[in-house]
Amino acid sequence: MNSETRKELATAFEELELDKEVNISILTGSPGKAFIAGADIKEFSKMEIKDRKVMKEDWRITEVIANSTKPVIAMINGFCLGGGLEIAMACDLRTASKNSKLGQPEINIGIIPGAGGTQRLTKLVGEGRSMELILTGNMISAEKAEKWGLVNLVTDEELLEEMTMEIAKQIAEKSPFAVERAKKSVKLASNTSMKKGLKKEQELFVECFKSNDGKEGIKAFIEKRKPEFKGN
Repeated sequence: MNSETRKELATAFEELELDKEVNISILTGSPGKAFIAGADIKEFSKMEIKDRKVMKEDWRITEVIANSTKPVIAMINGFCLGGGLEIAMACDLRTASKNSKLGQPEINIGIIPGAGGTQRLTKLVGEGRSMELILTGNMISAEKAEKWGLVNLVTDEELLEEMTMEIAKQIAEKSPFAVERAKKSVKLASNTSMKKGLKKEQELFVECFKSNDGKEGIKAFIEKRKPEFKGN
């Protein structure tokens, strides 16, 4: 995952954000080999990262994904290491094949995660387990990652795409208006106080309740039929 690829990927997700035909995205890698094996270490030796501004621009892909109003699923199918795990953690959900290995090995070459690894990993798995993974630089299995809460679901490699597509389909069938606000509200839980989070949750609930999709959903439930959401 070199700098050029990161920028191209960020641009792709910015375009998806504007595409009204897209309700959800799945990010994945080469089947059975790697989701993303990490950053291009050889490129590091040629780069000049003198300040945070340079780093932030180079790795804006994580913020573009994290700030997307549409859900993003990371479908992990092999090695998911370093910057690759940081990108996966920026996604909203993570599925993985049993042959996958996850880790933050930056400490092994004398550096630390710099694209959200120390922060997002700690929020997902807790301080102790985050310390273990980051300070040892070791990889863990997909099964252990699932037990830790780092991965949502794990299955056999040949079933991974089917399982991931089924989850994506379930989400895509929901009201885009409500999904966007649900995602925003859940994100707040990690970034603000309970008091502020509850206040914002109630505001977003009212927005959904007053929306056309909200009215359609309630009406369809009463009429015992499938709702026809329009995204407004």
